[in-house]
Amino acid sequence: MPLLLTPGPLTTSQTVKETMLVDHGTWDDDYKALTQWVRHELVAIGNASEEDYTAVLMQGSGSFGVEAAIGTAVPKKDATLLIAANGAYGDRMIEIAEYLAIPHVVLQVPEDQVITLAAVEEVLAAHPEITHFAVVHCETTTGILNPIETIIPALATKGIITLVDAMSSFGGIPIDLEQLHVDYLITSSNKCMQGVPGFSIVLAKKHTLLKTKENARSLALDLYAQYQTFEKSEGKWRFTSPTHVVYAFAEALRELDQEGGVSVRTHRYQTNETLLREGMQDLGYKLVIDESVQSPIITSFKFPTTDFDFRAFYDYLKDRRFIIYPGKVSKCDSFRIGNIGEVSAEDIHHLLDLIKTYTKETLQLPVGN
Repeated sequence: MPLLLTPGPLTTSQTVKETMLVDHGTWDDDYKALTQWVRHELVAIGNASEEDYTAVLMQGSGSFGVEAAIGTAVPKKDATLLIAANGAYGDRMIEIAEYLAIPHVVLQVPEDQVITLAAVEEVLAAHPEITHFAVVHCETTTGILNPIETIIPALATKGIITLVDAMSSFGGIPIDLEQLHVDYLITSSNKCMQGVPGFSIVLAKKHTLLKTKENARSLALDLYAQYQTFEKSEGKWRFTSPTHVVYAFAEALRELDQEGGVSVRTHRYQTNETLLREGMQDLGYKLVIDESVQSPIITSFKFPTTDFDFRAFYDYLKDRRFIIYPGKVSKCDSFRIGNIGEVSAEDIHHLLDLIKTYTKETLQLPVGN
């Protein structure tokens, strides 16, 4: 069975997989109760109270959740969205705003640099019309981690509605919704929560969400309507729900608790990332971003030579059970290796042994001891 060293979908446990072998009806009371339990647990993982926050599940990949949040959060009149982007997923939010014809301002930052509060405040000073702000927490284009803990609270004090794409960080990096004062935080069932693809998650401040009726530009991606249905119908989804995925996700939540919670999972991911980063550097591979802004989620490496054949390298590792990711960085040729999912330090050591052999024998490059 292959090991997915990607930013999601990722390798799941055998028990999560086995949970999907049973069919369930969407109207079943047990299923609706399970949906409500999942929503409750997600708010708790975000260190928030259900008095202040709610979890809205949305059919589709993480991008569906991001589009639902942006398309519902921003009113159709008298509103402007500031999007801070330093990678492909920030750029995707820009594309969403363009598709939905939402007035927006872009703060474009180089892919190897973090988005800073100072840069955001400079744009705000130049554009007093801005009412909403969106940013990616862990930008998996490179693996860089943007400092939302300094940016978001500062914007909240200014009365700006904030949206954070925490697709690849929630569940793998501790996040405190209450301390952040974030209005919307979006993640997915198949990232650090270690479930399988099928739905996205929007953790929303209730006070903010309840003001968004009739904002949505889409029927299916109306976050407000989805929330109201969950609440009024006690766990019933508006449209056909991914039943197997929800049961798998519930099992993944239980396994997160059994592992010791987010802090313990963060330590495992960080251990994987440190082993990988240091091991690859020992083999002569250079990092795309500085170690000081590196997340534990995914690590990017530059091609070792100008004529490096990534496809051959990819196939070599895939034939030996490891699946990695091509790079998305525009300024240099690179590839990415994920550290999340059901992955251990032993797996990383095995991977490094394979890459050492490939580098030495196929690429005929010198490697460390």
